[in-house]
Amino acid sequence: MPKRIAIFPGSFDPFTKGHYDIVQRGLKIFDEIVIAIGYNSKKQNRYFEIDLMIDKLEGTFKDEPKVSVIVYNKLTSNLAKDLGAGFLLRGLRNTTDFEYENSIAQVNKYLNEGLESVFLITSPEYAAISSTIIREVHKFRGDVDEFLPYKIEK
Repeated sequence: MPKRIAIFPGSFDPFTKGHYDIVQRGLKIFDEIVIAIGYNSKKQNRYFEIDLMIDKLEGTFKDEPKVSVIVYNKLTSNLAKDLGAGFLLRGLRNTTDFEYENSIAQVNKYLNEGLESVFLITSPEYAAISSTIIREVHKFRGDVDEFLPYKIEK
C-alpha cells in the first residue's frame, strides 16, 4: 500500500493551537504530514519572521518523525506532485472557511487530478482562534501564550 502523505499548507503567521490540533488528528489518518509554509520572499508582509516560525514548528514537532516542516513558493498542487503527496489537509472553523477552502480544493483537483483535499472540523475549543486575531493581540503586547503550542516573545 502506498504511503499516505498529506500536505498541510498555509501561511501559519502564526501556527496556532488550532493548527496543532489538526496536525495531531491528521496523524491518525496519514502516514506523514508535511507542514508547508507558503512564502514569497518578494512579499515582505509576514508579521512573524519565516525563520522564527520554522524554528518554532520544528521544535514543536521534534519528537514526531511523521511530521516535517518546509517552506515553498509554488502552486500547492505542484508541490504535492513533487513530494508524492496525494492529500491536502485543511481545517475548517466555520462555513466561511468551507466556502473558501471548497473553491481552492476544486482548483487543486483540476490542476492535480490525483490530489484529494481532506477537511477536518476544528475542535470546538479552538474554533475562535485565528492567526489574524493572534497577530493583533501580539502587536499590542497582549498575552498570546494560551493560543500557541509554543512560547513566543512579546
